[in-house]
Amino acid sequence: MKCDVILAGVGGQGVLSVAAIIAKAAAASGLAVRQSEVHGMAQRGGAVSAHLRLSDGEIAGDLVPRGGADLIISMEPLESLRYAQWLSPDGALVTAAEPFVNIGDYPASEEIIGAIGAFPFARIVNAAEMAKEAGLARAVNMVMVGAASPFLPLKSEALEKTIAAAFASKAGAAEANIRAFGLGRRAAGNAA
Repeated sequence: MKCDVILAGVGGQGVLSVAAIIAKAAAASGLAVRQSEVHGMAQRGGAVSAHLRLSDGEIAGDLVPRGGADLIISMEPLESLRYAQWLSPDGALVTAAEPFVNIGDYPASEEIIGAIGAFPFARIVNAAEMAKEAGLARAVNMVMVGAASPFLPLKSEALEKTIAAAFASKAGAAEANIRAFGLGRRAAGNAA
């Protein structure tokens, strides 16, 4: 078993936090994990991506080959399309619906959503709305972990346990982030 994941977004959206949660849950589940990160030109507003490779065997390198990603998780719809060439023909693309307009000629939302919808396994998630519903507007990234979870070789319990541990020191944050995870998971079509 192997699962190659590309995570994408804009600085400040929590791409690296999503990668860390998935990587920790995978390691705790006994899988081998390799990760590589690319930070944008600016801490906030620049492109950020991470390659995450999970396997029950040896992993040759940190980077996912083009056309080899089993999953793209994007915090922003245009960034999901930037990495589409990494997606395998039977891979899944999971993206937040809300755009982060950081360039002057940002394409129309309808155009982006239409292009994403052309992928056979695409999920577009109203992540900001769900994070607010969970009680923590900043939990968008945990909504995205939940939305991507049906496409990961991990049990939802392992991800929930990792989320709880990551936010244990912040009062109420663990519960809100776990709620956000559950809402994202249901949005992807699989109840937790």
